[in-house]
Amino acid sequence: MSVHQPRRSFCPSCNKPIEWRHNLPLVSWLWLRGKCAYCGAKISPRYLAVEFLTASLFLAVFVRCPPALWLPYWVFVSLLIVATFIDFDFYIIPDEITIGGTVAGMLLSAGLPVMMQAESHWKALGWSALGAAAGFVLLWGVVELGKLAFGKKKIVFPRPQPFRIVERDDQPVLTVNGDSFPWADLFFRPKDRLMLTVESASVNRKTLAQTELVFFHDRLEAGGRMWPLAEVDEVTGVVREIVIPREAMGFGDVKFIATIGAFLGWKAVLFVVPVAAVFGSVIGIGSILVGKREWSAKIPFGPYLTAGAVLWIFAGPELVGWYLGLMRR
Repeated sequence: MSVHQPRRSFCPSCNKPIEWRHNLPLVSWLWLRGKCAYCGAKISPRYLAVEFLTASLFLAVFVRCPPALWLPYWVFVSLLIVATFIDFDFYIIPDEITIGGTVAGMLLSAGLPVMMQAESHWKALGWSALGAAAGFVLLWGVVELGKLAFGKKKIVFPRPQPFRIVERDDQPVLTVNGDSFPWADLFFRPKDRLMLTVESASVNRKTLAQTELVFFHDRLEAGGRMWPLAEVDEVTGVVREIVIPREAMGFGDVKFIATIGAFLGWKAVLFVVPVAAVFGSVIGIGSILVGKREWSAKIPFGPYLTAGAVLWIFAGPELVGWYLGLMRR
């Protein structure tokens, strides 16, 4: 949806524009008891949580940071909040936030050299660019190493299972053993391959004997033949083994850490990445221990990068100093 049209907030249930007195952060949600003033539809408590989180971080920046950093850090925490909740919902961080945020961080650093603890505008711009580059290269390396180590997931069924691939919502979807895998969740790179070892299969209602189906993002290869995916209406059959391509993390995270580096510098990058990994590991292991293994099956990394960045703003240098002190003992 456009942020310009419609120009005023509206109720998604009755589409009626929301009056100003019903749109006061925190106050209106509590006053209206989480319901639309016109149609009575429920308003998610997430609105209240986001408003409270934003206000709390803005206040924390006001209290803990020098006045020269208030404006850039308010911009920065706004980007962090938006990226976090989008990543929770859709497992993506849009370029408008990552690329736009990186540019904003560099321009703000050039205008306010104190952000990079530099004496001149040009030096501050250089340090900001170095921070963005350091973050990008570091996490890109993690992504590539993760692809080498964990780039394929093999599923072997004790008994052959029926499968089906049909187009749904303008993209193919693989359904097998009660699970559905949209194409967008399977293919991240042009060379990625989805391989099915089948007992039998039917492509556009033409039967194939026992073989291996190799799917690319745009075509199917099997038995020495090739079908453009646009010409494939349906693939069905019985599968014994599936090899699914996967990524260690999304490339949006790589661009997101560049944004963090542009605002906070290269030292922050070296702090944020391992701290985010620790946060993610704790949540992943915790979800398994409480019997919610599905929570750890697909974890967005952006929120943990956000947590690391916020921790750096308010306590990062102190924590690093404390840790280095322990290492010297």
